[in-house]
Amino acid sequence: MAVLVGIDEAGFGPILGPLIASSCSFSLPDNLLKSDLWEILRKSISVTRKHLLGRLLVTDSKKAYSKSAGIKHLERTVLTMLKSMDRQPRTLAELIEILCPSSLERLNEYPWHKNMQECELSKDEADRKIASAALSNDLTSNGIALLDIRSCCLDVAYYNAMVEAVKNKANVLFTAIAQLIKNAYDSFADEELQIIIDHQGGRVRYRLSLQKMFPDMELKILKETPALSSYELQEGKKVMRLHFVVGADSKYMPVSLASMVSKYLRELLIGNMNQYFSGFDADLKPTAGYWQDGLRFINDIKTNIPHVHFDSNQLIRCR
Repeated sequence: MAVLVGIDEAGFGPILGPLIASSCSFSLPDNLLKSDLWEILRKSISVTRKHLLGRLLVTDSKKAYSKSAGIKHLERTVLTMLKSMDRQPRTLAELIEILCPSSLERLNEYPWHKNMQECELSKDEADRKIASAALSNDLTSNGIALLDIRSCCLDVAYYNAMVEAVKNKANVLFTAIAQLIKNAYDSFADEELQIIIDHQGGRVRYRLSLQKMFPDMELKILKETPALSSYELQEGKKVMRLHFVVGADSKYMPVSLASMVSKYLRELLIGNMNQYFSGFDADLKPTAGYWQDGLRFINDIKTNIPHVHFDSNQLIRCR
């Protein structure tokens, strides 16, 4: 048996809201490592919205989320995947406790996140029960198991502190990804461990960053091209192979799922922020946090509700 891990992020570009990276880990027979998992699991998941027929949508989060559809596909897929592992969060606080518990204490320091225990998730338990049963049957019949879903949440103040320390936001993201890689290595390196990560900007070479993050491991470059950079890291008998792939979030199902997990958690946290400030001004237009509209939102807060004080370091990213 092998373990296949997909890693992707959401929120690298915005000026508001957290940067979140997530990993999704599956065990599967060795002969399925290079297979199309959408095709293998076609009875329970689909890469397109059309003709879902009760199946789960698993695709790049940019295709799963839209202003009109909102988070419904993200939420249905993520919560059903978690239910298949007997994890059933009812609130945002419980979701964070499952995905990234180390961030819970930091998030509780934000005025707009103090109600996370009251922020309820979808209550459509009947649909999730049916979808998770179909998923579990499909996984089992193909010798596949969903082992783990976890996230690394860089809330704004924490993100700002990290950027200030390293002076480079790309390195901050790579630190979060490296944490997820290390978690997978610690948990699954006794198996054949393959980790696929969505390409980081225009980078081709990752050797120096990997050696910095994993100084005690022997590193071998397997391939470095504009489309694919692959490495083998080994410590004693434990080995893992890392693959940085252009467009991985649309090519590999576990990466697509990680993309959806990251986007879902970020949208919930951005929703907390919007709800908090709209409580002072019902006419305040919400924001997704990207630069142009994020700057508009900041200006609206300062103009329309000047009496509401907030810590800029908790709200606005430095880069």
